[in-house]
Amino acid sequence: MPMITIDGKEYDLDTMSDAARQQLQCVQFVDTELVQLSAKIAVYKTARLAYATALNQALKAPSSPLAQQLAGDTIKLG
Repeated sequence: MPMITIDGKEYDLDTMSDAARQQLQCVQFVDTELVQLSAKIAVYKTARLAYATALNQALKAPSSPLAQQLAGDTIKLG
C-alpha cells in the first residue's frame, strides 16, 4: 500500500484510478524536467558571468583594438 501526499492529503497509489496515476506520472515527469532545466540555467548563468567578466577585461586591456581606438584622437565609424 504505497502512499503519496498531494496538497497535504495522503492517497493510496493502489486505489488511485488509472487516469489519476497517469496524471501523477506526468506531474512527476515535469517536476524532474524542471529540476534538470534549473540546473542547466545555473550553468548558463555561470558561463554568461564568466564571459561578461572576460569581455570587461578585454575591453579594458590596452592591447585591445577597441581600447586603442578609444585612446586615439578620433574614432572611425563605418
